[in-house]
Amino acid sequence: MENTLIIVPTYNEIENIESIIEAVLENNWPLDLLIVDDQSPDGTADCVFRMMKNFPKRLFLESRTNKKGLGTAYVHGFKWALRREYQYIFEMDADFSHDPKELMPMLDLLKQGTDLVIGSRYVTGVNVVNWPMSRVLLSYFASIYVRFITGMPIKDSTAGFVGYRRVVLESIDLDQVKFIGYAFQIELKYKSWLKKFNLKEHPIVFTNRAKGKSKMNGSIIWEALFGVLFLRFFKRRFR
Repeated sequence: MENTLIIVPTYNEIENIESIIEAVLENNWPLDLLIVDDQSPDGTADCVFRMMKNFPKRLFLESRTNKKGLGTAYVHGFKWALRREYQYIFEMDADFSHDPKELMPMLDLLKQGTDLVIGSRYVTGVNVVNWPMSRVLLSYFASIYVRFITGMPIKDSTAGFVGYRRVVLESIDLDQVKFIGYAFQIELKYKSWLKKFNLKEHPIVFTNRAKGKSKMNGSIIWEALFGVLFLRFFKRRFR
């Protein structure tokens, strides 16, 4: 077993899952991959199960009983990783919006002493491809809003391409993680920052999915907007 785990949550990703598994594992990088699937009715988990024979001891599947949200899928994966002594743990989407080729430079930053590395769309400008302008503006100004409310010096606080040293996740009470959507991404970064961990943004190009359907909806956006206020005004609970 390698000491680095990539966690990919899935729900109806049959069009992407085989390709993303191959992209992560076929290069003989020192990485393992955990798929956390929420009972996808399109057969995503069945495809993963079939591919496990091609990547023994490197590809793993956790099937949950129903769709419980992105944040809870990652928490499930974090606990799985910590029980198995992984030292470096990543979040990554299944739809190729996060380029697997960025995993190794992000891992190098963790090995060089960064505690939490963020694949950032906005640290060197706006690096987003094939998103409608309304979506770009919403995401960009949401990050400005988060910086203003929290004081956290991160330009892409809602980013979902993130790597952690295990000490960061061990320091956070995962059973007390409150949010499940975009606010989950903000919450983990904010709690890590409050605990004085070293956070670093690594520039990436974010490419909107070419296959499958986005899981974004209005309730996730509102959770992020109000969740930030909760995090800011109850921050003493998180130290």
